[in-house]
Amino acid sequence: MKGNIMELKDEEQIIEVLKALGSESRMRILEVLQNEDMNLNQISEFIDMPASSVTVNIKKLEEAGLIETEYRPGNHGSQKICSLNYDKILVNLPGNRELKDKNLIETSMPIGNYKDFNVSPTCGLASEKAVIGELDDVKSFLHPEHIHAQILWFGKGYVKYVFPNNLPNNSQATKLELSMEICSETSDYNEDWPSDISIWINGVEIGVWTSPGDFGEKRGILNPDWWYFDQTQHGLLKIWQVTEEGAFIDGNQISDVTLADLKIEDEDFIDVKIGVKEDARNVGGVNLFGKKFGNYRQDMMLRYRYKFND
Repeated sequence: MKGNIMELKDEEQIIEVLKALGSESRMRILEVLQNEDMNLNQISEFIDMPASSVTVNIKKLEEAGLIETEYRPGNHGSQKICSLNYDKILVNLPGNRELKDKNLIETSMPIGNYKDFNVSPTCGLASEKAVIGELDDVKSFLHPEHIHAQILWFGKGYVKYVFPNNLPNNSQATKLELSMEICSETSDYNEDWPSDISIWINGVEIGVWTSPGDFGEKRGILNPDWWYFDQTQHGLLKIWQVTEEGAFIDGNQISDVTLADLKIEDEDFIDVKIGVKEDARNVGGVNLFGKKFGNYRQDMMLRYRYKFND
């Protein structure tokens, strides 16, 4: 997980994470997981803490989204393995944010507010209250309630969103960032199910990220009580960036596409397309999560910094 950054803006999430960090025992657990994934017994022995106490502290860290756990085969049946989600945390303190970030524009986009789509089953949508339309019926993506979707999924194809371009006159973008909770999609779920997910901005493919799986072993922190236990539960929070030097995901360069290629200043909108190409090596689908599903309390977020021309 090297290079993964947890960015906190929501007050509730900030409080939850800081509470989880406010314990010497939990900080010690995070420290040992920096080096390798461990099971509960290994953590207990390494930090000299009773297994029952380790279990309680692991639960607190997991609820805060700082670590994740999964069951893996072991010498004596399956064992619960703990792994670190992030190695850095960025906290945006409330108050005076606008003054500090005068040249930053942010737009939050509900995942159900797509403007175009072309998807294939398995596919579907759900709000925080119920499934929208019928499962595996592409027509459900036309349902009037689709704007309320908090999770949507498809086996291949794409969804496209149109963001307003709020750049001031006589300015140009210097950095563009897109973040969302996302993972692969298959029937039910499969944590080992790679999918080559492409992102296009203003019609330009900025790069491909291979999602490792469709995650369903651990229930999503934000999922409503009615959501099925045998289905996708959460994704990974991924951050794409495009700068004057190239395109990056979580700080790692994925292509040579630059801001100049996107021609941000030429239109009154910025369109973002997310999908899996038919000729991709891993056609493993897409799951997208809104702020009321999965593990991260956010919708799709587009941020861009700008400077004024001389």
